[in-house]
Amino acid sequence: MTKLVSWNVNGLRACVKKGFLDVMNELDADVFCVQETKLQEGQIDLDLPEYYQYWNYAQKKGYSGTAVFTKEKPISVSNGIGMEEHDQEGRVITLEYEEYYLVTCYTPNSQSELKRLPYRMKWEDDFRAYLKSLEKDKPVILCGDLNVAHNEIDLKNPKTNRKNAGFSDQEREKFTELLEAGFIDTFRYFYPDVEGAYSWWSYRFKAREKNAGWRIDYFCVSEELADRLAEAMIHTDIMGSDHCPVSLILE
Repeated sequence: MTKLVSWNVNGLRACVKKGFLDVMNELDADVFCVQETKLQEGQIDLDLPEYYQYWNYAQKKGYSGTAVFTKEKPISVSNGIGMEEHDQEGRVITLEYEEYYLVTCYTPNSQSELKRLPYRMKWEDDFRAYLKSLEKDKPVILCGDLNVAHNEIDLKNPKTNRKNAGFSDQEREKFTELLEAGFIDTFRYFYPDVEGAYSWWSYRFKAREKNAGWRIDYFCVSEELADRLAEAMIHTDIMGSDHCPVSLILE
């Protein structure tokens, strides 16, 4: 069995002060991916003797960024998707293992009034093409904060969020296109009808207390891996960020 975890930590230095290392020990994942590290190189030194560490930093300070901690050394590691216009913000790390590629991603937010939606649409198409190019070689596991709640079941207040970032028709359609391109949303694979299962809550309005959340953190896998899926979970009890970790267990 292989256990994979993904967590948007909303600033890794802040999260470390709130028990990040305890969570890592508790979950004891084979691979632990984090998004929104908000770090530059040399700003943190994590003592994780069991793990190889791989980092991708945004050029802009205190913004975006991803990291992967893995017990098994990958065959190869690459940052970004090979397109300069998309590779300035530290959003993607790809690890190649013997049986699959693991890609962790922090998808660009469309921002208030959907200011960044045109860029987001371009990102979605280019990123999907990148995943499909990897898939020609071996199947893909994608995890991360994909900044979209796919269906109404995936957020508490769908009616009032129709035109907001993360639940616009355009963003939802791009996630549908990803699934139609041959990917499985693993949480819905196991729990198609479960309501109230969210991975992000606003820090405002006591949203987490009221469970007024969104499911925007995912593990999606190539259909070829369907028979290896053992469990998908959302760890809503784990604090330390405005997101909680999500996980996948493979046989």
